[in-house]
Amino acid sequence: MSNIPETGRTPRVQNRLVVIQVVVFSLLLTLGGRLWYLQIRNGTEYTDEAKNNHVQQVVQPAVRGSILDSRGVPLADNATHLVVSASRTELLTMKDKGKSVLTRLAGVLGMDPQEVIDKVRLCDSKTKQPCWNGSPYQPIPVSDEATTEQALQIREHPEDFPGITAEATALRRYAAPDQANTSQVLGYLSPVTDEEIAKAKKTDSPYLRSDQVGRSGLERTYDKDLRGKAGITRYEVDNLGRVIGQGQTDPAQPGSNVVTSIDSRVQAVAERELNNAMIDARKVHDKNTGRNYEADSGAVVVMETKTGRIVAMASNPTYDPNAWVGGISAKDYASLTDKESNYPLLNRAIQGQAAPGSIFKVVTSTAAVNAGYPFNNRYPCPSSYSVGNQTFTNFESQGHGDITIGRALEVSCDTVYYLIADQEWKKDGGIKPKKDPNDWFFKTAHDFGLGKRTGVDLPNEVPGRIPDRKWKQDFFDANKDAWCRDGKKNGSFAEKIAYENCRQGNQLREGDAINYSIGQGDTLVTPLQMTSVYAAIANGGTLHQPSVGKAIVSADGTSVKEIAPKEAGKLPMDARTRDNIDKALAGVATDGSAAWRFGGWPQKQIPMHAKTGTAEVQGKQTTSWFASYTEDYAIVMTISQGGTGSGASGPAVRKIYEAMYGLDPTGKQDLTKALLPKPATALPAIRPDDQVSPNGTAN
Repeated sequence: MSNIPETGRTPRVQNRLVVIQVVVFSLLLTLGGRLWYLQIRNGTEYTDEAKNNHVQQVVQPAVRGSILDSRGVPLADNATHLVVSASRTELLTMKDKGKSVLTRLAGVLGMDPQEVIDKVRLCDSKTKQPCWNGSPYQPIPVSDEATTEQALQIREHPEDFPGITAEATALRRYAAPDQANTSQVLGYLSPVTDEEIAKAKKTDSPYLRSDQVGRSGLERTYDKDLRGKAGITRYEVDNLGRVIGQGQTDPAQPGSNVVTSIDSRVQAVAERELNNAMIDARKVHDKNTGRNYEADSGAVVVMETKTGRIVAMASNPTYDPNAWVGGISAKDYASLTDKESNYPLLNRAIQGQAAPGSIFKVVTSTAAVNAGYPFNNRYPCPSSYSVGNQTFTNFESQGHGDITIGRALEVSCDTVYYLIADQEWKKDGGIKPKKDPNDWFFKTAHDFGLGKRTGVDLPNEVPGRIPDRKWKQDFFDANKDAWCRDGKKNGSFAEKIAYENCRQGNQLREGDAINYSIGQGDTLVTPLQMTSVYAAIANGGTLHQPSVGKAIVSADGTSVKEIAPKEAGKLPMDARTRDNIDKALAGVATDGSAAWRFGGWPQKQIPMHAKTGTAEVQGKQTTSWFASYTEDYAIVMTISQGGTGSGASGPAVRKIYEAMYGLDPTGKQDLTKALLPKPATALPAIRPDDQVSPNGTAN
């Protein structure tokens, strides 16, 4: 091994280190100078340029899921329309705020210029429709009915229509299969508001500014499932709006489909028969008022007795939900919200409250039995019942001698109930009640599920009212000052009532108890509540939470979430009482107040149970009620200011049953013509190509 001393290598190593140090130092000096130039010398300039580079999001709306009937027939789906939209942001940059452009656009579309201008203004508390309640930065639909020629004229002359677009867009369609409108059940859509965006920001289902949101009906209840998730592509753009890079892309996820228990064929029949019944009622003279019945509104509900699922629900007056698609016109909005139209947006099956009249007697019959009055004992049924200087009469003042509670149901004898209710009022202490009164009639009604919401999967349901002692006190506390201010002992009828209420409006008076026993006075129910009651009697005593939704099915059909029927309670009656009431209600159809409407009905083959109701309303004509059930279905119809239950509603209810069971007017059945002789059980199959196979069968 060579034995060279260390000092022989030192000069060369040192020279190399010096060179490396010089190079590194030069690089650091160059970098430092460049950093100084960028950050100090021209820092402000480059900072300003960087600020002008930002990310823009391009939203691809998700395809909204369909709402299907029980066979898979679309009640609400999507269709491609040529939509003309205006960019409010761009229009505001023009000298005249875009007025001239919108006027030219109105000429092309054949619309009134002012209507087009109104459509792009923003909604607030003082602005009437039409206006835009969505994001001001989002294109505002002006028309969703543009022709191909109109769209081409706009697109081929962009210089005449700056800020205006005409593009093919998927819009909501309410198909009305079998001419079933189903409007109040389905609801409608409108753009999401800034307030809703802020409220949902931190939830698991935030809104985008481009979203349409369900405003009523199933569109609102199942909005989260139906809406899906919009796709977003993020682009980095400079201050001139030029794309300088593409970021993350989230593909759109289509919304799920909602399968309902509605049968569009039965729904169409229910809507038609309700409307025809109202038309027929207006031809009948009302001897009490001296004019024909007004029949100004009505509702009908068809429900499966064993599940609480709703097969049909109709409300009249009605409307076309397609009026909301693409923005509603001023004319249409006025017709839907004006008093003259009688508010067709209301779903009177769940929002219409009225005194139930005699269909309420299944409740008070049960209360009487629970209070100790045997069902088959005999009770006097005179033509009238007097208390002090007040006389309460039977309907049409007819007496029937001594009869059972069952027969009182069949012939709708009021005075039997007057007597029992009056006796119970006295047992509870009368005008000065005992500390813990039994209140059988009120407690039983609450146990029937009345006075509270049924929990149906539709928004804005109202609870009705059972005017018990607590309600009386609460109502008195809220109104005492006004009553005492306006009441006069010797004034008009209204002033006398106010005077009396000021003195004892919180007391449950004898007349209150008597009126309540036949579903009159301050009692209020909805058609859906009473349908649930009669369905529970039919099935043996189980109250169900009514439902329209039957299943949530993913867009590709691979995920199915069934919505199972839910029990809501049991009727407050034993099996014997239930069977007695069931027998009496069958008697109503064969030998009672509805017998004249059910002649020829195949009672042995399809046992019919019914109860008529004619409710008196202060200042209005009588309300018609008809409640009924078979083994599988319960149907309740009501017509405001329509006359008697058997006279106005009874024939229409029979025709709905005939269509469902395939019966002709003589009672002969043809199952080939039956729409739904048994409730549907199977779900329709939804394939990955978005095609639907009715009731789970392959096409």
